[in-house]
Amino acid sequence: MTGTDSGGTGGAGRGTDGNERTFAALPPAQGRAFAQTWWGRAWLKALEDTALDLGQLKKGRKQARDGAVGAVSVRPGRITAVVRDRDGTAHRSDVLLQQLGTEEWDRFLDMVVERAGHIAALLDRDMPPHLVEEAASAGVELLPGIGDLEPECACDAWDLCLHTAALCYQVARLLDEDPFVLLLMRGRGERQLLDELQVRSARAARTRRGPAGGGGEGSGSGDEAADGAAGIRAEEAFAARDILPPLPPPPPVPQEPGLPPSLDTEAAAPPGIDADALEFLAADAAGRALRLLVDALSAGHERQPLERELTPGQDAVRLAASCGDPLIAVRLAEGTGRQRAELDLAVEAWRHGGAAALAVLEEEWQPEPEALARAKADLAGAWEDGERPQVRAGVAGRWTVVGADVQLRYGRDGRWWPYRKVRGRWGAAGASAADPASALAGVGVGVGA
Repeated sequence: MTGTDSGGTGGAGRGTDGNERTFAALPPAQGRAFAQTWWGRAWLKALEDTALDLGQLKKGRKQARDGAVGAVSVRPGRITAVVRDRDGTAHRSDVLLQQLGTEEWDRFLDMVVERAGHIAALLDRDMPPHLVEEAASAGVELLPGIGDLEPECACDAWDLCLHTAALCYQVARLLDEDPFVLLLMRGRGERQLLDELQVRSARAARTRRGPAGGGGEGSGSGDEAADGAAGIRAEEAFAARDILPPLPPPPPVPQEPGLPPSLDTEAAAPPGIDADALEFLAADAAGRALRLLVDALSAGHERQPLERELTPGQDAVRLAASCGDPLIAVRLAEGTGRQRAELDLAVEAWRHGGAAALAVLEEEWQPEPEALARAKADLAGAWEDGERPQVRAGVAGRWTVVGADVQLRYGRDGRWWPYRKVRGRWGAAGASAADPASALAGVGVGVGA
């Protein structure tokens, strides 16, 4: 498989899965060192220690710095690019690096799995010195040494030439961005490595837990042992987060809530259990669950405030507002100690603004001096001169429009709610507004009212 990394201006990207990666040509490297990381510098040291002609090395560095190296292809054991001379002549250049054997890879992967920090470093595109040192102690040489880089070029040079030197300098820049480039040259692509690390990590976790979750080195005691799951260390779980396979996509959201189980059976309900009420509550719970799921999957849901838990009285109003069945409304009124007319007013308020609107209807509160001053300033500044309706202040942050059965109520949230008197009762007449003029306009009270 061949993958191409394109980083906008040609920079080395995170790469693609597979056994070959192709990096777009990098821009000239004027005014900067070719290697910033210690492993990038180790690569260049191997190059410089190998070169017999330091003059060719210097020319190659200049060619790379001037942007003469084209796209770089990296695959196991070989890097390739087209390098252009100053006159525009193109030469295919290759540098060969011996691949690690199967046994060497096994030792390296086992070593990485033993220390969660190694996995975390690689996933962070880092190659700490102790990782390389421990690999070398296990007989696995990751970085090239003297004579490990074997050049081949179409210019027919028998040793390192300016073209292959330019290629090596360019590869140092790629290694700075991603040490997986070096591991690919040594024989294993990133996806293959991560898959193998995942398998070995899971096997190591099972070994630590031991048979049936107990008896291993990491087996727990007490409740942990009784659960049969010793678990793994937190840093190991964190380090393995990016080598686990991706989660499957969420299932499609159903168009409507599922049907609750039917309680219409031949057996009588136990004493104190109302089967009809239980079916109604189950259906309501299914509907709420669907709405919560839709909200959770919508864009920006994480920025929405959490819903406050409703009191039994508030939830009874919500149920009546969502149901519309007069028989259920009667039972909800009885259960909450309301008259049916009072419940109807509460339902109307709920439909205009939920729990906040219900509080404005049912709670009497006296605004603190600061809030009251803010409300009076809103009333004074909401209309142009001569357009302000005449209002009469009442208790609990309420102002009644003189000559009209219309009222403004100031909520704890600083918003204004319009009310209208119908059959001797004040009821919510619309949604809230940020200013009193907008609230009154919503119920048909405007200039000169």
